[in-house]
Amino acid sequence: MHDAAPSTRSGWGRVFAGVALLEAFTWAGLLVGMFLKYVTETTTAVVAVFGALHGGAFIAYSVVALLTWWRLRWSAPVGIVALLAGIPPLGTLVFEVWAARRGLLRSPSAR
Repeated sequence: MHDAAPSTRSGWGRVFAGVALLEAFTWAGLLVGMFLKYVTETTTAVVAVFGALHGGAFIAYSVVALLTWWRLRWSAPVGIVALLAGIPPLGTLVFEVWAARRGLLRSPSAR
């Protein structure tokens, strides 16, 4: 958790942060796998494993981002950026840190 008081996050904020971390981890694994497959040409197994894991994590992140947008009443620009953060590698972590620092992972009544 990246803000000063993680306990102040709402339940949805904690779920969002966990799924954002999972999505970033699988992205990193897929990047390692692509390096091994295309640069060192040593194995394709890592791409197969992390490709499937990342596909599932990306879908989970997208669904959780939509639900968090709705539940925490994010503005349209914040929600759209949250969704787009799933595209670049590790973008979900960058967004999660940004959102946590601005209190956007707290319930609307606590902001």
